[in-house]
Amino acid sequence: MTTTTIILIVLAVIIIWFIAAFNGFVTLRNRAKEAWADIEVQLKRRYDLIPNLVNTVKGYASHESTAFEKVSQARSQAMQAGTPAEKGAAENALTGTLKSLFAISEAYPELKANTNFLELQRELSDTENKIQAARRFYNGQVRDLNTKAESFPSNIIAGIFHFVKMDFFDLGDNDAAQQPVEVKF
Repeated sequence: MTTTTIILIVLAVIIIWFIAAFNGFVTLRNRAKEAWADIEVQLKRRYDLIPNLVNTVKGYASHESTAFEKVSQARSQAMQAGTPAEKGAAENALTGTLKSLFAISEAYPELKANTNFLELQRELSDTENKIQAARRFYNGQVRDLNTKAESFPSNIIAGIFHFVKMDFFDLGDNDAAQQPVEVKF
């Protein structure tokens, strides 16, 4: 083999590695974006359930208007949050207000027996579980992307093509916020 052949083979290997690394980043970034979209779908479902839940509770406990306002404000803030960090903080606040709403329902046995209320609780509980699963999947995708972006030699490709690290969807250090909304039947 001549020196030229060896140089061409080395260059071909480098180019193939370069292309594979770039395509790997594209795949990881797209998977993370898809996972974030899954979270947003579940959060939207949650946001859509909340007004129905509030209206059902309102029918039995209309004098609890402060709690209803807090839930509505927290829902509005959560819907407007953009980044995963902002979304996590807003979701913490919303979870806290939902817990207060369910605490109100404890004082009204006829509300707890209402089939509409029970169905809304079941749907909200199901949605909370789906959000948790989507969050785990998203954070796994972000972990893989961030690891590749920081690891040598793929960090060179990340720097050249501006593949940036993504934020985890973290609900913060508040232990209560990391627990799903407690739904009692």
